[in-house]
Amino acid sequence: MRDINKQDGVRGLFRGHSATLLRIFPYAAIKFLAYEQIRSVIIAVPAQETPLRRLLSGSLAGVTSVFFTYPLEVIRVRLAFETKNGSRTSLSSICSQIYHEHPPKAPLSAASGPVAATLPASISLSTAPRSTGLVNFYRGFSPTLLGMLPYAGMSFLTHDTATDWLRHPSIAPYTMRSSPTPAVTSESSSHSQRQTLKSWAELLAGGIAGLVSQTASYPLEVIRRRMQVGGAVGDGHRLRIGETARRIWGEKGWRGFWVGLSIGYLK
Repeated sequence: MRDINKQDGVRGLFRGHSATLLRIFPYAAIKFLAYEQIRSVIIAVPAQETPLRRLLSGSLAGVTSVFFTYPLEVIRVRLAFETKNGSRTSLSSICSQIYHEHPPKAPLSAASGPVAATLPASISLSTAPRSTGLVNFYRGFSPTLLGMLPYAGMSFLTHDTATDWLRHPSIAPYTMRSSPTPAVTSESSSHSQRQTLKSWAELLAGGIAGLVSQTASYPLEVIRRRMQVGGAVGDGHRLRIGETARRIWGEKGWRGFWVGLSIGYLK
């Protein structure tokens, strides 16, 4: 934070925020809409409301939302990454830069300097996957899908479970609003009929859900971000999941997969 503030001031802490705002509306809207629709199919009656079905509903909702909004996520991460450079980058210019990125055709043996130092000797750039055009906006999509399964799944599962705990009769007088509870029939889901929690209780349930889901998916989050900024570092070689994981392990060991988790908890 000191480095960012020294280079760009407070504005540097908000790089990529415009892309975040563009992304968050469709992402959140699609995720919660998809969750309610998918949940109504997977959990048609209260008797079917099991942790596994909750997990599956949340995971499918997360995958649906990330599929439609992933290009905006890549743009957001790249704009934030530009804090390492000396000049500010506009949204249009970063889109153009991502679109036209591709690895060089020359083999690794012809490379020297920092390029040769950043890639394992077993990798030949001539055989690396060509990544140019719209496919560049889906860099890191595969680990995102893998990470979204535990992230969204655990998020919704933990939230629903936490709200169930907060509705326990022993603490209900402190956590529940004083409105009458509507009757639940076998034809209606208890999810939409349950009594409303107080604001602080909803906030607590959401915070616990975020804590658990962030922890469950964070290693894949680190791999995803490393793949997303691949075109902005080194020579633009498009790494696969395994290559990215091996590079992180080689640099910092197992701790490298948890870098920044404390900031994630605060967020």
